[in-house]
Amino acid sequence: MAIEDNPESRRKYGEELKRRREAAGLTQEQLSERTIISRTHLAHMEAGRRRPDVTDARRLDQTLATGGFFERFLPALDGKAVAEHFAEALEFEGQATVIRVYGPKLVPGILQTRAYAQEVLSSGSSPKSDEERDRLLVTRLERARILEDFHSPVVWILLDEAVLRQHVGGPAVMCEQLCHIVGLGERRRIRVHVLPFAVGYHALMEGFVSLMWFADQPPIAYVEGLKSGRVWENPSVVGECQVAYDHALGDALSHRESLALIRSVAEEHAHAARHAQHP
Repeated sequence: MAIEDNPESRRKYGEELKRRREAAGLTQEQLSERTIISRTHLAHMEAGRRRPDVTDARRLDQTLATGGFFERFLPALDGKAVAEHFAEALEFEGQATVIRVYGPKLVPGILQTRAYAQEVLSSGSSPKSDEERDRLLVTRLERARILEDFHSPVVWILLDEAVLRQHVGGPAVMCEQLCHIVGLGERRRIRVHVLPFAVGYHALMEGFVSLMWFADQPPIAYVEGLKSGRVWENPSVVGECQVAYDHALGDALSHRESLALIRSVAEEHAHAARHAQHP
């Protein structure tokens, strides 16, 4: 049995965790050692700032002998349909004050237009029903609402040139998608930087990375590969990801140059779309 994930349910969950830890005569450090959960993560869970995952809950139940309490009452995402490995990162994304994302092959989710997202969610090795695809689509488009506030979060986007030229959904879809990115950049809602093909190998080439900073908790890094993703909270790992991002950013085009390139490629897609309609 799960309860809806929201600030209030996380607060109550954290209070119960603290109560049962203290009843067991354990400090956070001692519980951390016995559950193999970082002390920082435990502190954030007790404060209601972070949502534990199933593995965390099971370790807590085993260590504190709570008979499955923490797993049964684990706060669950509020009906949002996302890939299982992205669930934790989605929650952080909604809390972040600063987000820096690197997209190696696809436009990052918070920037995707409906047509582009629909094509991405309709493709792939795992077939989806129309109903499942539409549920995923609603969640993905809702993520973009964080960009409606001009001031927060501050968003930087780093893209490989391949993202601009990969035909996802055809030239008309690509033209609309790239124009959307240009519009966000021109309105100063995001900063966008493109890593041109000429750069060659760079520090982030191996996969998707999202770095997030918060007002009241340490930064995290979310790293994603094929059918997998992981949120990193370990300061040394997060620091390494930040350094890699900075190195790749140093190889990228400026914001102004990047917008010019994206406009140019959007025009190429527009021309291809017109040609397809009137060969």
